[in-house]
Amino acid sequence: MTMNFTNVQTETDPIPAELLARYSKLPTANVADAMGRLGALDSRIKPVWPGATVVGPAYTVWTRAGDNKVLHEALGLAAPGDVLVVNGEADESRALLGELMGERAKVNGLAGFVVDGAIRDAEVLAEIPMPVFARAVTPAGPFKHGPGKLNGAIAVGGVAVMPGDLVLGDSDGVVIVPKADVEHILVAAETKFADETARRADIKAGR
Repeated sequence: MTMNFTNVQTETDPIPAELLARYSKLPTANVADAMGRLGALDSRIKPVWPGATVVGPAYTVWTRAGDNKVLHEALGLAAPGDVLVVNGEADESRALLGELMGERAKVNGLAGFVVDGAIRDAEVLAEIPMPVFARAVTPAGPFKHGPGKLNGAIAVGGVAVMPGDLVLGDSDGVVIVPKADVEHILVAAETKFADETARRADIKAGR
């Protein structure tokens, strides 16, 4: 018999809203540059609808390929503003979430999803709107047997993710900033953004 298991850890101190707001104004490219080109997920993990962006602390999910039992549990446990970051073992054969889970996440105030696996109902997720970043889109549905693990250390798109790490996603993809580094990476990324903005202005002015 298959054993289902979860491991819900105690809550970590939240990232201050002011820092999240400042990160929301930055491109993922500048943040990745500020981290020494580290922290960017596999380029196959990208927005499933145009214009999707996300910023927030990670609530981590580790599930067996093609199975979303514990992802349903996570929807009821994650806090408003959290981003569900899912290690789906890079499986592209079955969607781990779709329209109904997106609607439930919206009602619960979640910020979005990052899925190292597949999803479905991309157009409806755009209409909700619910930001979703995933490896693939497929109409095939999931199994619901488990096992899985919640709110522990996981690997997603080649990057280690801990509960409470900052998740930033835009049209270029997704970057993870370790929680301990959030403040100093923010300052470096803002400096990078300001420098590039000034350089673009110089180029347009012919300087």
